[in-house]
Amino acid sequence: MIPCQRHLFDIPADVAYLNCAYMSPLMKPVLEAGNAALARKAHPWELTPDRFFTGSDEFRATAAQLLDCAADCVAIVPSASYGIATAARNLPLKKGQSVLVLAEQFPSNYYSWQRRAEETGAALKVVAWPEDNDWTAAVLDSLTADVAIAALPHVQWTSGGRLDLVRIGEACRKIGAALALDLTQSLGALPFSVREVQPDFAVAASYKWLLGPYSVGLLYVAPKWHGGLPLEENWIQRAGASDFSSLILYTENYDVGARRFDMGERSNFALLPAAVRAMKQLLEWDVAQISETTGALNRQLADAAAEIGFSAPAEPLRASHYLALRRNEAIPKELPEMLAREKVFVSVRGSSIRVTPHVYNTVEDGARLIACLRRIAVGISVP
Repeated sequence: MIPCQRHLFDIPADVAYLNCAYMSPLMKPVLEAGNAALARKAHPWELTPDRFFTGSDEFRATAAQLLDCAADCVAIVPSASYGIATAARNLPLKKGQSVLVLAEQFPSNYYSWQRRAEETGAALKVVAWPEDNDWTAAVLDSLTADVAIAALPHVQWTSGGRLDLVRIGEACRKIGAALALDLTQSLGALPFSVREVQPDFAVAASYKWLLGPYSVGLLYVAPKWHGGLPLEENWIQRAGASDFSSLILYTENYDVGARRFDMGERSNFALLPAAVRAMKQLLEWDVAQISETTGALNRQLADAAAEIGFSAPAEPLRASHYLALRRNEAIPKELPEMLAREKVFVSVRGSSIRVTPHVYNTVEDGARLIACLRRIAVGISVP
């Protein structure tokens, strides 16, 4: 268990922020790293050509530790949708085949596949919400011979349902299906290993569980796809780009590994240092310990919520860092605003109250949420 780390964040004592799946707060050291990096632009004469490469190399190496892969397999992207679109451009799909997605899957991991299916005459195959909340079993039952691509998350974002990606990866390889993953709602809070899962592509935005800034993310590309087509063509992804004097000697060759898939302006002098600092802190805490710590908070919350009529799937069907509370009565759509007036922050996603704490939360934060929900559950509005 990790002791409460609230001192590293600028979260007032009267704020119960239980909404990391919406957007994480930045740690003070991350903000300092970002501010110092942004300030370098005030003196561009000090930004020597090597600085265009050192920051991205450090980002790649740090991200690779979280993914459990080689640094050469990591590309730098601005968003989850960019990474998913890259996967959709490179994974083969043809008429009569299908792309497997989940019911209520996040749109960024849906629209690219919808378009790709329309272009090729393939179909989207949607895994229905399982009545027993076992998303893994539902996916395995749906992995039939027609599936060419399984486009999945590690955690279903409206239920908190956890997918056993090791078993799913094995099943995909057995039928020859590619596996493309959106890890935005899990990487940094739930242990993951490329070596164990063996996906073809896996993307994660930084601004949620990686505790980093907005508009930067990482993309894992399996070695078999390193010869693929990037979404864009830019100077820095080409071979020999570090020699500024030879940039006009155009080349058909790309830099090694997954670097050909990097976004333009990947050097991002302000955001990359902040993202790296956040990832290093996650590694220092250890993702398995983060998962245990948030899991303990959520188990206490789930028990307390059950006493006032709310339910949630139990672990391991539910990811430990993710709690989606439901009840028979409808969830008021105004609930987040009602709670915000009490300085308690959660999200409503679908028919669930999504509660997602992190290591900056306390037992008291959870107690405040339960007290508010108890008043709502008995029909008394929050002041």
